[in-house]
Amino acid sequence: MIARPATIAFPSAPEILTDRLRLRMPVHGDFAHRQAFYADARSVWEGGPFTAEQAWRIFASEVGQWPLMGFGPFSMEDRASGEYLGEVGIYQPEGYPEPELGWFVTAGAEGRGIAAEGARAVMAWARASFGWDHIDNYIDPGNARSIALGLRLGGVIVDAPGADPTDVVIRHDLRGLA
Repeated sequence: MIARPATIAFPSAPEILTDRLRLRMPVHGDFAHRQAFYADARSVWEGGPFTAEQAWRIFASEVGQWPLMGFGPFSMEDRASGEYLGEVGIYQPEGYPEPELGWFVTAGAEGRGIAAEGARAVMAWARASFGWDHIDNYIDPGNARSIALGLRLGGVIVDAPGADPTDVVIRHDLRGLA
């Protein structure tokens, strides 16, 4: 078996700290959490459930956005305990009209405001790093919880293309962020 390198020699995610969270570059060990999410019925809004092989391809391609595009997913962990809580970040696979702000949390992190806290930090980072005026969410119309979160974060539903023709597109104005 070939050993994996201990460090990565190409650009990676910066570390962002919030009151409760540490947002960091995903590592191989995070895949087990992502695989569990994609194997669960909760992944239906992301096109799942997926096999382990399909989940790996999604995870690897999203993490691979960092050296290719300068943005991608952040793994979220509890600052106090180090517990993995989910993922938040900016995604733009082939076919997306613009970069998208997205998230998922582990079952144990649901309902605790983790996704909202991480999303706010990523929006501020995107504004400071890229000067973007806005960022969108592309959400399946059946995903009421994510739509509600996008609106709670201050976004508004707009008539714009999403990743899928049926997506609800929620736009966040970043101009007032530091």
